[in-house]
Amino acid sequence: MTDIPDRRARRRAETQAEILGIALDVMAEEGVAGLSLATVARRLGVRPPSLYKYFPSRHAVYDALFRQGQEGYLAAVRGPGGQGLAGVGAALEAGARWIMDNQVLAQLLFWRPVPGFTPSPEAYAPAQAVHEHFRTLIEQAVERGELHPDAAGPEGLDLASSLIAGVVSQQLANQPGVTYEQGRFTRLVSRLPDVLAAVYPPP
Repeated sequence: MTDIPDRRARRRAETQAEILGIALDVMAEEGVAGLSLATVARRLGVRPPSLYKYFPSRHAVYDALFRQGQEGYLAAVRGPGGQGLAGVGAALEAGARWIMDNQVLAQLLFWRPVPGFTPSPEAYAPAQAVHEHFRTLIEQAVERGELHPDAAGPEGLDLASSLIAGVVSQQLANQPGVTYEQGRFTRLVSRLPDVLAAVYPPP
């Protein structure tokens, strides 16, 4: 008997994943803010009210996608390892590569394209973990004498996030269809740690 609830839970999770995959396809075609649950339902082969058994609203779909995207981005920036400025550079590159491979999700995560949508605390938690990961790397760079201590303060962390956001924003706005290696702006990612070090040179 205990296997029946497990099977139901698996089927529900599979259906939710299928809905999110279809939603991403619709967002890629119609724009992130153009998500229509009626279109998702039609492609899934069900009536629109049936979707509400899995997601109670359109914003609930966005919230699930936001969490999924932030978890993917977090895994990407943590993946390379490394410490100090070298770790910062590796994490920035891995994150930028993830963004180039997941451009629809990246728009939802970083550019607020959906009026009125605010991620839930649960969905936003991985984003906070990303911030803490970069804080740790920059603090390591300070300890290693690679950066001024001010780089680990709020303004320094804001600058670090603004540098990568600016590069990928320019890339997606001007050349969304190229690879990371071909990108006019993604080629600059490897230079961002040097920019940070120039602004916050070690004492």
